[in-house]
Amino acid sequence: MEVNLLGLLVDAGLCVLAWMVQRIVYPGFLEYSLVDLQRWHYKYTPRITGIVAPLMLTQLALSVYHVIREPNGFAIGAIILVLGIWLVTFLFFVPLHQRIEKGEIHRLDLDRLIRLSWLRTLPWTLVLLLDLFNFLNLS
Repeated sequence: MEVNLLGLLVDAGLCVLAWMVQRIVYPGFLEYSLVDLQRWHYKYTPRITGIVAPLMLTQLALSVYHVIREPNGFAIGAIILVLGIWLVTFLFFVPLHQRIEKGEIHRLDLDRLIRLSWLRTLPWTLVLLLDLFNFLNLS
């Protein structure tokens, strides 16, 4: 598969996933009692990680590839957004999810999780738009 098409598919997958998490998954966490959320989260985390991790790693690798191979404004903009997503993931989301696993989460933390999720949803949307625009210009 051509590398630009693969990148577009990965970016589209992460964008759709981010919007689903933003609008469905994280707000759904509020529907659980904190004990039930902890139980569900134990099952949810490896399942979602099995989908998200390969996509994120592929996106990162392709972003690096594009910056090295064709260092244009699209590639540079995309890698800045992708690295920002990784940064907020490890600074904010990993600790919040670890607190859920330990049963140390409160409703306000869940509200924060939903609000902070925009820090990934919007950049992933921008990455897709940049990649789509670049893909259409290269075709």
